[in-house]
Amino acid sequence: MSAITFAIANQKGGVGKTTTTVSLGHALALMGVPTLIVDMDPQANATSCLGLAKKPGYGIYEPLLDGSDVATRVVSSRRSNLWIVPSELDLAAAELELSSQPEYLIKLRKCLSGLKEHYGLQVILIDCPPTLGLLSMNSLCAADYLIVTLQSEYLAMEGLGQITSVIDKLKTAQVNPELKLGGIIMTMYDGRTRLSYEVWQEVNKFYANSVFRTAIPRNSRLSEAPSFGQTVFEYAPESAGSLAYRAFAREFAGRFLTGN
Repeated sequence: MSAITFAIANQKGGVGKTTTTVSLGHALALMGVPTLIVDMDPQANATSCLGLAKKPGYGIYEPLLDGSDVATRVVSSRRSNLWIVPSELDLAAAELELSSQPEYLIKLRKCLSGLKEHYGLQVILIDCPPTLGLLSMNSLCAADYLIVTLQSEYLAMEGLGQITSVIDKLKTAQVNPELKLGGIIMTMYDGRTRLSYEVWQEVNKFYANSVFRTAIPRNSRLSEAPSFGQTVFEYAPESAGSLAYRAFAREFAGRFLTGN
């Protein structure tokens, strides 16, 4: 059984992208789903969120550029059913170096092809940088589905059409004709405000079949957990953020993993 690959992306920073990647990954792992996180952000926040050190020469950089075996870069998150390919600062240079290589948009896809078919993984989650540069484009070209994290504010809406249009461009160019919009997860949602409700309604108007029913609330515990090298399930298991991400993982699994 081939693992399903998801690129979790938004070209805007600070919208809960990495928090969603790590929290979803750990929630799925707790459900018994063998999951791999690939940290494609040079800031290596997903790596740090799991309490792992950023070490030069231990990340995705070299496999991405020279085709070396990425399986040697897979490390345990020290949590059952959850592994990660860490990021490193050198990855920032890959944006320039990739552009001069042949087939530069499908380097990551080639890297991950062996991992998809072997090792018993069911889900691969790619944490994309907060830009639409070559690292993000490689992530989208390697993915089966795009998951967009969308902050519950109007300015975030402006970039939604832009990132979803990338799917059509990659399909038209035949670079990744199978890529689909897997879903939109609303983050930093405040049910007490009219703004959050109106943004939710607006997104549902245009993407009714894509928006997840679960919304992730504003929750200080989600922000605090990474500083302890813990996920929210370890740091504050009964918090609103923890309960929301568990619900999201169940909805996610129901959408993509049932019968897989």
